[in-house]
Amino acid sequence: MNTMTNLSELEKTLGITFTDKSLLQRALTHRSYLNENPEYPLSDNERLEFLGDAVLDFLTAKYLYNRFPEMAEGQLTSLRAALVKRETLAQFAVTLNLGQYLLLSRGEEEGGGRQREATLCAAFEALTGAILLDQGLQAAEDLTLKCIEPEIRRILEEELYKDAKSTLQELAQGRLQLTPIYRIVGERGPDHAKEFTVEVLIGEQVYGHGTGPSKQAAEQEAAKAALQRIRLLDINPNKLYNSCELH
Repeated sequence: MNTMTNLSELEKTLGITFTDKSLLQRALTHRSYLNENPEYPLSDNERLEFLGDAVLDFLTAKYLYNRFPEMAEGQLTSLRAALVKRETLAQFAVTLNLGQYLLLSRGEEEGGGRQREATLCAAFEALTGAILLDQGLQAAEDLTLKCIEPEIRRILEEELYKDAKSTLQELAQGRLQLTPIYRIVGERGPDHAKEFTVEVLIGEQVYGHGTGPSKQAAEQEAAKAALQRIRLLDINPNKLYNSCELH
């Protein structure tokens, strides 16, 4: 499914027929593919990713501004961050099944590149940039809204836009007079694309793990996992302290 002649299914999913098919192909070309195929006539998707990132920021901000006219700037900023973060955009890519269309090197594919969050996020951003250039801003906005409207409901219901570390600290200090402690338990990837894994402890118990491109991002993900665990258990102070360690 990785040639220019086999993208009609993706176009059907998008509801878009590209005038310049090479733009769509570029959006799906990972830089690793060029390293392995130097004769390939197109560039990778990184420039389109740069463009799509800016477009998504703008379109998401516009959507939230119009959808929530009474909402304060700080909360709008938090909601936008939740909608355009790597995890969310990667999930949009999964929904569109972008992974199967990506052009990757053999090594990247064997290493799970088609499911890698960072790669899928970049592909979705690049696709948005390609749609903007080929079809215009309205088409890019149509795709963006189709993806974020269902997601915004979940974010609001689960309060995922709130700062997870602050919320967890308030909860732990209020119930137990304990401050969560974050500990790096893993690092992988080259210096320019590091991925950190962090665990968060309350007392001596591990309550969540998280990964991210920075220590701060990984800590936020670990805090979210801890909050979800606590909510699922409907924990009272005694249960919070005595509950099983999360592994």
